[in-house]
Amino acid sequence: MRSEGIQIGRIYGIPIFLHPSWFLIFALIAYSFVSEFSALNLDIPTPQLWALGVMTAALFFGSLIFHEMSHSVVAKHYKIPVVSITLFVFGGVARIARDPTRAIEEFNIAVAGPISSFVLAGGFGLVYHFAGQNEVLKTLSGSLAWINCSLALFNLLPGFPLDGGRIFRSIVWGFTKDYSRSTQIAARGGQIVAYLMIGAGVLTAVTNYAPLGGTISGMWLAFIGWFILTAARQNRAQADARGALEGLRVSDIMTAELPTIGREISLEDYAREMMRTGRRAHLVVAHEQLVGLMTAEALHSVPQQDWDVTSVQAVMLPKEKLHWAAPEEPALSLLDRMRTIGMQQMPVIAGGNVVGIVTRDSILRVLQARHEVSTFARQ
Repeated sequence: MRSEGIQIGRIYGIPIFLHPSWFLIFALIAYSFVSEFSALNLDIPTPQLWALGVMTAALFFGSLIFHEMSHSVVAKHYKIPVVSITLFVFGGVARIARDPTRAIEEFNIAVAGPISSFVLAGGFGLVYHFAGQNEVLKTLSGSLAWINCSLALFNLLPGFPLDGGRIFRSIVWGFTKDYSRSTQIAARGGQIVAYLMIGAGVLTAVTNYAPLGGTISGMWLAFIGWFILTAARQNRAQADARGALEGLRVSDIMTAELPTIGREISLEDYAREMMRTGRRAHLVVAHEQLVGLMTAEALHSVPQQDWDVTSVQAVMLPKEKLHWAAPEEPALSLLDRMRTIGMQQMPVIAGGNVVGIVTRDSILRVLQARHEVSTFARQ
């Protein structure tokens, strides 16, 4: 998941984002806590009751940040950059710049999250134990202890990409010594867990089975299962792609066709050129010299009503800020670099001259060709 939404700060140098979907789930969780406190029949005015519910919901999401920070701290211990932490409708996700290089690294990074949630559950449990007759504090701490314990147990399910699935992958990786193969096996396990969750959720929703939470909880369980299923499929596809690109160099995946545009043209004209050619990236030249890179992302950063009065030069990535690749660089290393800096296109430079460009389309062409060859070889 990309870092989208509102950045609310940094912890340990890692930017924390709130995805737009987070606001919906935050409101629902705050409301559920307000309902819990209301059931205690406390003599508390409604505004203060809502303030208490919002504070408890904030502590819950603080627990999620603590969970993701645990992953992140261990990742940074292994010199793996952490791009961001994003809170969204299903919880939180820490986005790292590259995958671990050893099975033990994967295991330690994955297991850190559930351990941190168990620690928080124990801490809130102690608060509950010593809360005495304070019903508000007992309800607050008891709820957070139960939630963190449930979060830890849920994440230990062997459903990739949950923490349990990543732990499972690290174990398979340790035995097979094959990262791609272990990812494929873990992803299949994730799909099985997801189908079981969807089935259980649909059955609960249809039968309104109270011990499992009834219709609403069943629908939510099925929705989470669908999310895990989608993520597992995506991770398996990524593993297949990385396996296909293993051993290749940048020169093998670049295109030598160098689409160029002038820096003086308007964004309106650039949009027409992009639609005509279907290319999402162009080198910007002036007097036959490279001055920058123009992309579809840069185009869409400007409101469409301003395209006719804005030039390419105003929004392009200038040459001095341009990241580039060497033809002999390993393809997988370049992909990891592009993911870290959030770029989908990168020029290839040799001897001071641009000799090609790596784009999403050029990578897909290589993947498709290798897939067709391997399919033909199996027939």
